[in-house]
Order: sequence, then structure tokens, then C-alpha cells
Amino acid sequence: MLTLHRVRGVRAVPDGPLAPGHAVVVDGTRLAAIGPYEELAAAYGTGAAGAPGRARVREWDGIVTPGRHEPDGAALLEAAYHPDPREADALGSEPLTGEALAALGRSAAGMPESRWGASARRGLQRLLAAGTTSLTGPFTRPAVRTAVRRSGLPERPGPGPRPLTVGGPATFAIIADDGTALATVVAGRLVHRRH
Repeated sequence: MLTLHRVRGVRAVPDGPLAPGHAVVVDGTRLAAIGPYEELAAAYGTGAAGAPGRARVREWDGIVTPGRHEPDGAALLEAAYHPDPREADALGSEPLTGEALAALGRSAAGMPESRWGASARRGLQRLLAAGTTSLTGPFTRPAVRTAVRRSGLPERPGPGPRPLTVGGPATFAIIADDGTALATVVAGRLVHRRH
């Protein structure tokens, strides 16, 4: 399915120049086109979603960027516990580290792999909500490794996300003027949308 993301502009390289009025077309897991919205709308058509050759249009009041790279992915997911909202009264809502994490591990409930996996999923939700499109591992806990793999976020040792290129992965963030992520797309899937 084709999706045309209409935005105020595209920044194909982190901290690179902004191309105002540009948009991106996603075809499956790949970027099919980047260019002026009017040209893409004419080339890919707009109309009923799913109609042959017709792109579904998503409109956003922000810019498309490669997103952000989280170099401390392993620490955020394996050395911090992200409390479940049902635990907020006892643990608060912010990640627990250091002595607070050690005390949690010593509690009767302890920290079995299943609890680490649930914590990692909540941590990944926070990262996606911040426009994160890649992170650095390695992840040693099996439940955390599984959560990262299922999220679709690519694990990279490098300095950041890859530039947006035609034919490349449809992985990007849509960022508002205030710097918040309106949406995060990983491999063509909308994995976060701000409500």
C-alpha cells in the first residue's frame, strides 16, 4: 500500500537543510519517493485507500526527519526498570535505576525475565514516542533482546540514523515545531502517533 506523508518539509539528513513543501511516499517498507508534494500527488495520485496506484494521504503539521538515534539503548532498557502504570503509586512513573532498581530486584517479586521484557516494552514505547528510529545495544537479556527485535527498531553501533533516500528503509520521525514527535514510522509501519 502506498502512503503519501504530507508535511511542511523534509530534512533527509539529521541537522541537514530543510526542503520546504516536500513530502515522502512510502511503498511497503521502503521510501518510494521524496520531493515536492504537488509532484508526488500528481505522480502517485490520491484517493481511496487501497485503490490501485492510489496513495493514501496522511497530513502532519511537522517535518519528516530520519529521527533520533539512542546511543544509550542498552542502559535505558537493561539497567533501568520502566514501571507499569499500575505500579505508579508504589514506584512512581519514571524509570528506576541504581539503588531503587537494586531494591526492586531484592523484593519478593524480584526481576524475572518476563518482568524485564515488560519493562523493555514500556521503555521502547517511550523511545518511539520521542521519535527514536535506531538505538545502540548490545542487549544481553533475552527478554529485552526479544522486545527490541519485535519493536522493529534497528540496532546500530554507529553515530545515528541513516539519511532518508529513495529506495531506502521507510524509517523516519515526524517532528513538530516544539521538537516533539508527532509520529514515528519504522520499516513503513506507523509505530507511534501522538494523540
